[in-house]
Amino acid sequence: MFKNILGFGNKKQQGPSAQEGLQKLRETEEMLTKKQVFLEGKIEKELEAAKKNGKKNKRAALQALKRKKMYEKQLAQIDGTLSTIEFQREALENANTNTEVLKSMGVAAKAMKSAHQNMDIDKVDDLMSDIQEQQDLAQEISDAISRPVGFGQDVDEDELLAELEDLEQEALDKELLQVGGENLPSIPTALPSSKAKQREEEDEDDLKELAAWGS
Repeated sequence: MFKNILGFGNKKQQGPSAQEGLQKLRETEEMLTKKQVFLEGKIEKELEAAKKNGKKNKRAALQALKRKKMYEKQLAQIDGTLSTIEFQREALENANTNTEVLKSMGVAAKAMKSAHQNMDIDKVDDLMSDIQEQQDLAQEISDAISRPVGFGQDVDEDELLAELEDLEQEALDKELLQVGGENLPSIPTALPSSKAKQREEEDEDDLKELAAWGS
């Protein structure tokens, strides 16, 4: 008796699934939507009847308007019901989505637990240490293989640098000499005509003076 009171007796009857609930809500929405269309048609007909009998039969026009008001009230109730059903359907869809997500996460957690079941963190650390050690050894071997041996090991690098500077300076000096030779002015091979004529006159005077001394 105590078990039944506390809820530990027979299992409660399992309720409908989320999919069943969603299907039922969609069917209800479809039925109410059809009822909306039906009432909208009724309202339109009663409005036409009221307009038609407005001047001929006032009583019939008033009855048509009353029926129109009744249909409009029913239509408003259906609109409110559809809003409530739509809200409930969206909430149920979200709950169903959350349930599926949780199921997927639970499966993934179990799979991860199963994958880690045979793993020992100490063994993993030892394995990573071995891998690092082998990588270091491989790097040392690569360095040793790539290190040049034989010719050139006993040459002083400073001497090579000094020799290279001398060669560069020599090349620079040659370039400067070539540039300087190209820019020097050329020496004229003949005197200007006025100076040449003056020189010839001076030579003639010297010859005349020399002839006078001989006579």
